[in-house]
Amino acid sequence: MIDSTYTVVGAGAIGGTLAAHLHAQGVPVQLVDADANHVAAIRENGLRIKTPSGVMVADVPVYGLADAPEHLDRVLLAVKAQATDSAAAWIAPRLSADGYVASMQNGLNEATIAARVGAHRTVIAFVDLFADVIEPGVINDGGSGAMALGEYSGGTSDRVRQLAQDLGHWGTPTVSGNVAGFLWAKLGFGAMLTATALADADMSELIDRHRPAMNGLAAEVFDVAAAEGIRLEGFDAFDPSSYIRGADPVRNSEATDDLVKWLSTPAKTRSGIWRDIAVRKRPTEVPTQYEPVIAMAAKHGLQVPLLEELVSAIRRLEAGSDSMDEEHLFDLDRKAAAR
Repeated sequence: MIDSTYTVVGAGAIGGTLAAHLHAQGVPVQLVDADANHVAAIRENGLRIKTPSGVMVADVPVYGLADAPEHLDRVLLAVKAQATDSAAAWIAPRLSADGYVASMQNGLNEATIAARVGAHRTVIAFVDLFADVIEPGVINDGGSGAMALGEYSGGTSDRVRQLAQDLGHWGTPTVSGNVAGFLWAKLGFGAMLTATALADADMSELIDRHRPAMNGLAAEVFDVAAAEGIRLEGFDAFDPSSYIRGADPVRNSEATDDLVKWLSTPAKTRSGIWRDIAVRKRPTEVPTQYEPVIAMAAKHGLQVPLLEELVSAIRRLEAGSDSMDEEHLFDLDRKAAAR
């Protein structure tokens, strides 16, 4: 019989936030994280989530990789996309026959997970949270976004509905047979947010000032989605149908107005990509998220020059061979206008 405890692998912004809400719901949860300082801080002070309404403290068991449990049943995987394969390989021999791994991550990671644990033990998930780790053991939660859960093999299931119920303290996840539609919509939205990391300013301001680039990036992602047969799903204040190629200009403008207004309200005003580059000085998950999209575009004979330039620019920032400058966005504007 499957154990009722959830194991969150990756206690960062997404994983830590979800673990705290599971704990607040009264659901057994434990954490596993590779950052020794983060683990030590949680052990000493509990996992602290700073929210707009106060600080939530979750006193939950936390482990490093070396002392983690040898048997896992329900795993919420919340590592960076580039660490998915190594994390899934670590999980696989520990995962029970009737257990599962849910990808609470950015990007399209389910195929990588399924290759390690099997499609029947893989739950597909979409998560849009506004959170950042601001110091070891402390996460700043700028406000809840949206979530959707389903089976990677297709459809929904009792275990997915149970997961949605267990996350009730966080909010009300959507149980859907089309989580891929949410993930691809987020890839379009995420390309816009990623582009704001090219300059040192708030997301809402840069999206407002560089609408040609933002429209062009989203349209390129959605061209690939259409070629892959994906039916896009809207979430929060983001309406993907307003950004597909050939969308009504008035509708697009109104949608961007709404998006800019929405992005100006959370406590988190900069993207996690910006924080990785400017604050944490570490590689981002942008190449892992978008190079597969670029490869799919090539398979379908589609041109995605803005997306290619975005990934290239992020790589230069990561390497320190270039610096944040709004001129990068003006360059994307010009490329978008030339298409």
